[in-house]
Amino acid sequence: MVKHTVKLTPNYLEVDGKRVAEAVAGESFLTQLYRKYKMEYPKFFKMDVLCKVGFIASEILLEKENVERFVPRADRAVILFNRNSSLNADRTFQRTIANTEEFYPSPSVFVYTLPNIVTGEIAIRNKYHGESSFILLPEKSQEAMDQAIERAFMDGETTSVLTGWVEAVSDTEYEVELELRIKNYEL
Repeated sequence: MVKHTVKLTPNYLEVDGKRVAEAVAGESFLTQLYRKYKMEYPKFFKMDVLCKVGFIASEILLEKENVERFVPRADRAVILFNRNSSLNADRTFQRTIANTEEFYPSPSVFVYTLPNIVTGEIAIRNKYHGESSFILLPEKSQEAMDQAIERAFMDGETTSVLTGWVEAVSDTEYEVELELRIKNYEL
């Protein structure tokens, strides 16, 4: 059962199918949302775009859930998907090592060359101790995503999954569709 949804693009934010914000010229839309929703997580400003979009969408989604947050729990999994991995961060890191005369591999950029950093940020912030996975697919496939999510529910402990598509090609090209799925109990 899908409990809540969030869709984030460079132009708008939808929550549960209703448009709740639109980008305004000037400051980045992600920063606008960070400020509008009064998120207090200064680390946000150091994140790469993949992490930022996943973080913002998850924060808005989890606030919609309206339950106590930041309480340790092992029954919540975080499973995200995309097709380009962390390509944007990979390219940024490559620029820090490409010129042998100005060679400076940046550890602050290197950390984001792994797509699972976004799942880790979400899990750590929310104290989730369940499964945390970032799965690459050749294309967006609801069937493949559903199979991975169903496998998570089979572990006997997972009762809900924060999941969805988190793609970020650049600071101005991203697509996020997250949802909170709750296990259906058959009586």
